[in-house]
Amino acid sequence: MFEQAFRNIDSALRKEAGCATELDYSEQTSWLIFLKYLDGLEQDRAAEAALAGKKYTYLLDKPYRWGTWAAPKGKDGKLDHNNALTGDDLREFVDDKLFPYLQEFKDKASSPNTIEYKIGEIFGELKNKITSGYNMREIIDQVDQLRFRSQAEKHELSALYEEKIKRMGNAGRNGGEYYTPRPLIRAIIKVVNPKIGETVYDGACGSGGFLCEAFDYMREQNPKRTTAQDKKLQESTFYGKEKKGLAYVIGIMNLVLHGIEAPNIVHTNTLTENLADIQEKDRYDCILANPPFGGKERPEVQQNFPIRSGETAFLFLQHFIKILRAGGRAGVVIKNTFLSNTDNASVSLRKMLLESCDLHAVLDCPSGTFQGAGVKTVVLFFEKGKKTRKVWYYQLDPGRNLGKTNPLNDDDLAEFVKLQKTHADSPKSWSVDVKDIDAETFDLSVKNPNGGEEVTHRSPADIMDEIATLDAESAEVLETIRGLLK
Repeated sequence: MFEQAFRNIDSALRKEAGCATELDYSEQTSWLIFLKYLDGLEQDRAAEAALAGKKYTYLLDKPYRWGTWAAPKGKDGKLDHNNALTGDDLREFVDDKLFPYLQEFKDKASSPNTIEYKIGEIFGELKNKITSGYNMREIIDQVDQLRFRSQAEKHELSALYEEKIKRMGNAGRNGGEYYTPRPLIRAIIKVVNPKIGETVYDGACGSGGFLCEAFDYMREQNPKRTTAQDKKLQESTFYGKEKKGLAYVIGIMNLVLHGIEAPNIVHTNTLTENLADIQEKDRYDCILANPPFGGKERPEVQQNFPIRSGETAFLFLQHFIKILRAGGRAGVVIKNTFLSNTDNASVSLRKMLLESCDLHAVLDCPSGTFQGAGVKTVVLFFEKGKKTRKVWYYQLDPGRNLGKTNPLNDDDLAEFVKLQKTHADSPKSWSVDVKDIDAETFDLSVKNPNGGEEVTHRSPADIMDEIATLDAESAEVLETIRGLLK
């Protein structure tokens, strides 16, 4: 029903010099869809208030409501062309009045968990890149066709938006930053199995895929939910943090389209938080995440962690272990070289993981799992509060080469989801007793005893990264020695 409108929006955006990539198309589509969604939400709330004999106070002043500036309607319900802004008038209104007005909401909001705060945060991050007011009018007319009233409409819109995020994620080499394959997310969620009453956290939530899929999963698992349970799912179950502005906005919009009205996503760099400051009240029951890897954090950020490393994924793993509640469960994607790297940080982190958590399962993902990103990954499944006794491995092999035209699907992961319940042995799965793990290196490499490929191959970039890490450690030791000799 809405697919053609999405195509027409992209077609109009391609005419804009300031919109050159899928990232730009997603960004510009997001703020317009958000305002259209907000208009529908306000109308619904106003109607509910009227039925209850109450007066509804709108979030937006009348000049800034969708039905005033974007799509004023006549008595026949059609666009009132005499009052609908277009051309330079429309562009100037959006740039000089609408965006500044919406940006002020952040300062006026009572707390970061309110929709007012999200409005201010979103429009503080974005800028309008649609320079032609005539193009903007064309796009607005398409957005105005979208409806958010029924569950079927919301479901279709969320599916179309997910497809847009997928295209955006596949557009560049950093695809995993925006898009984790949904079949992989769904399999991770089935293993972690979050329940209503528990909290779910992603400290690097990107476009919100883990939180959206967990929301859908928890509703499907509880079809006879009470009003109180629905309220808990809406307001106090899902929590995320995201550093990058565009990913933050898209994550908010994705959760909104899935049905969470005011998502608990904070725009922040998670790694700037000192682990020593985390208290029991800050902890979560379930962690689902694919943190960025390959990035480098500044020395002052590394000071927040007991095991210092420039590798962002290593810092995130420490953060997740610390912020997980005792008895809490996690499913975390990480580069497969984490299992075997010999640098001090990798060895220390593996030791910490094995001694503070039960690393009960490792899912080894094949090349091509992440389209647009060439790295090989594993998923670590662990429970906090007891030591690891045995590690169960599953080597995922779909029997074909994965790629953009042949992506991972839910059937590929069905056997893994089934076998992990009992940690059964099979040609693709086996267990390793922690007593058989080297007590010096804590090497956790994927070594299939059933004759499968030992997947520990490392790219030249990985090897260069480790050399750089070892060089930096050597330089620190030499600096210390020089200091002692002075």
